Amino acid sequence: MNGMTEIDYRMKWYVMAAVAMGIFLATIDSSIVNLALPTLVRELHTDFPTVQWVILGYLLGLTALMLSVGRLADIRGKKQLYTTGFVVFTIGSVLCGLSPTIYALIGFRVVQSIGAAMILALGSAIVTESFPPEERGRALGISGTAVSLGIVIGPTLGGLLIDAFSWRWIFFVNLPVGIIGTLMAVRYIPAIKPRGGQRFDIWGSLTLVSGLLCLLLALTWGQNIGFTDGRIVLLFMGSLLFLIVFLFIESHINDPIIDLSLFRSEKFSVGLVTGFITFFVIAGIILLMPFYLENVLGYGTRQVGLMLAIVPIAMGVIAPIAGSISDRVGTRPITVVGLLILLLGYVGLSSLSLETTAWQYILLFFPIGLGMGVFQSPNNSAIMGSAPQERLGVVSGMLAITRTMGQTMGIALLGALWASRVSFYEGGMLDAGATEVSALSQVGGLNDTLHIVVVLIFLAFMIGLWSLIAERRRSRRAVST
Repeated sequence: MNGMTEIDYRMKWYVMAAVAMGIFLATIDSSIVNLALPTLVRELHTDFPTVQWVILGYLLGLTALMLSVGRLADIRGKKQLYTTGFVVFTIGSVLCGLSPTIYALIGFRVVQSIGAAMILALGSAIVTESFPPEERGRALGISGTAVSLGIVIGPTLGGLLIDAFSWRWIFFVNLPVGIIGTLMAVRYIPAIKPRGGQRFDIWGSLTLVSGLLCLLLALTWGQNIGFTDGRIVLLFMGSLLFLIVFLFIESHINDPIIDLSLFRSEKFSVGLVTGFITFFVIAGIILLMPFYLENVLGYGTRQVGLMLAIVPIAMGVIAPIAGSISDRVGTRPITVVGLLILLLGYVGLSSLSLETTAWQYILLFFPIGLGMGVFQSPNNSAIMGSAPQERLGVVSGMLAITRTMGQTMGIALLGALWASRVSFYEGGMLDAGATEVSALSQVGGLNDTLHIVVVLIFLAFMIGLWSLIAERRRSRRAVST
């Protein structure tokens, strides 16, 4: 394996268990926090733009660090970084639970994000190298089920904890999971020695992190002070400048963070683009759902937690099946089917109204979970399968960053779009915030936001369909010659 330690595939399910525990830890926390946003607004005496930073601060730290973590793992080894991630995340969770103010909570969420970056950036790489290629789709599908399990348990458990105790326990619950996960990582993750002679691209890392931070800060602050504000324009310009310098550095050194030649692979490029769009969309919509369910339909926190579980349940059930099928028939046909299901699902979802019942909500959201489950594991398999062994860490990081960048931008931009459309329906500025106005205006803003979502998913579907057609044409030409 290119001079690396030989993999013992007999240990693959123990490795899967250790990785799944890390994925579960990170996703259960994220899903619990989404549910708790309305509670945090009330109990920490804050507003919608500020409380978004409980999620955005976490995603910002993740997004800024994951590529550098992935590359560092390719140089130094994955086990030590992965295990350290467990420890940092667990400590950050306890500090979040002890937070006295909304601003302390946001700061400790950034601490959590440092640990989560080490866990999430490396999970797919560890699974990919621990399973034989013919089982890759199935393995990544099972890790996707761990994501869904965390998302399902998160809102349900969060609703129970918030009702019975307080919001602080949604963070304290991570302590036993983190301890068990750390022990499993130490015991089962293989200490694979990477190829020697590689150097970490410190200047590439610094310019990449700076560019991403400028972009994400512009997107998030812009929704509060306006995207035409001079400070926001400067941040966008700084982001562009840093990313141009980053690309220049990467194209002129021997050991770049990102090997730009990877993008010559159509599977790799199309997989990243379509994956980004799906996560951009679903993160923005899921952000708005607790407010819709509580403020518009009048459900309690516990009921909302159960209703939010429909998407991850559908994802968790179908993801391993879709991954196994893609191992036999190829990844691209299955991803296109998944995107088509998502397109139809979001078209149906745009009919949410003041009169939507619980069962109608479940039936409308089920295709979203089904489509994500069909799409995600074959798409992940296509991306990871295009990576050379010595680049698995950074490609795993790139896969993870499309998810978190999509989530961050989706929350910022779709949240801002929703608020602006709510303001439009209210006839002007919202002194008390978009969550405090009439239910009719909130639903109007949600419907308009979903119409934009349909357009974005249609674009992703067309990109996937084009790639499938091109792949079939190449196959026919290869057969005829």
